[in-house]
Amino acid sequence: MIQFTLKCSEDHRFESWFQSSAAFDKLMDAGLVSCAVCGSQDVEKAIMAPAVRDSKTKSAAAPSLTDATDPREQALAELRKHVEDNSEYVGMNFAREARDIHDGVSPDRAIYGEAKPDEARKLIEDGVPVAPLPFVPGRKTN
Repeated sequence: MIQFTLKCSEDHRFESWFQSSAAFDKLMDAGLVSCAVCGSQDVEKAIMAPAVRDSKTKSAAAPSLTDATDPREQALAELRKHVEDNSEYVGMNFAREARDIHDGVSPDRAIYGEAKPDEARKLIEDGVPVAPLPFVPGRKTN
């Protein structure tokens, strides 16, 4: 796993984990990397300092994604758990479901899922209350 600091054309900076540098490049080429703040797909790697560990005080092993020792990582892990435990995952149908709930067509409930940046932008422009999550939802098959 590798962590990159990214920035979008609006100068929003955020961090994200990728399986490898090649995996990051593949996701970028497919248009699947977007700003965690505004949804822009005009994203690039930001200049960042390497994480160097002191072998006398820290293990040389890379931290596990489940080891949330940084308070920010812990907060994100807790937020993710709360969202997943208290909301319905609607996958790529998020934009349609959010609009249907807003229009009273579907029952009012908490949902989360995935939307293309232009779909999310349109929801916001139309006054549908949505917000980007600071994590990518795990895709559920059932």
